[in-house]
Amino acid sequence: MDLADKWVLLMLVCLREGGAQRYSELHRSLGGISRKMLSQTLRTLERDGLVLRSVDPRSTPPLVLYSLTELGGELAEETRALCAWTEKRTTVVHEARAAYDRRQDAGQDA
Repeated sequence: MDLADKWVLLMLVCLREGGAQRYSELHRSLGGISRKMLSQTLRTLERDGLVLRSVDPRSTPPLVLYSLTELGGELAEETRALCAWTEKRTTVVHEARAAYDRRQDAGQDA
């Protein structure tokens, strides 16, 4: 698993801050993620022992919740500083990308 993957980090933060959540709640919280990517990321995190998928078959439809395991909570805590930095500096990164793209576009015209 690529622990530096954007969706992995965002999902860890989302589960750390919001606690156990249903699939649809995670999908809304992680705006921009496709259902396919959400499913793949959840399966990978579950396989790696970072996310727990629990099912309550007594409810209709069955209630499926995703939460962090102890290991997942530890990793989420360790990535807190990186996530805070990313949130704080996103605008600067987007500006750098735009400037790079303009330089690349200008180089193609020459």
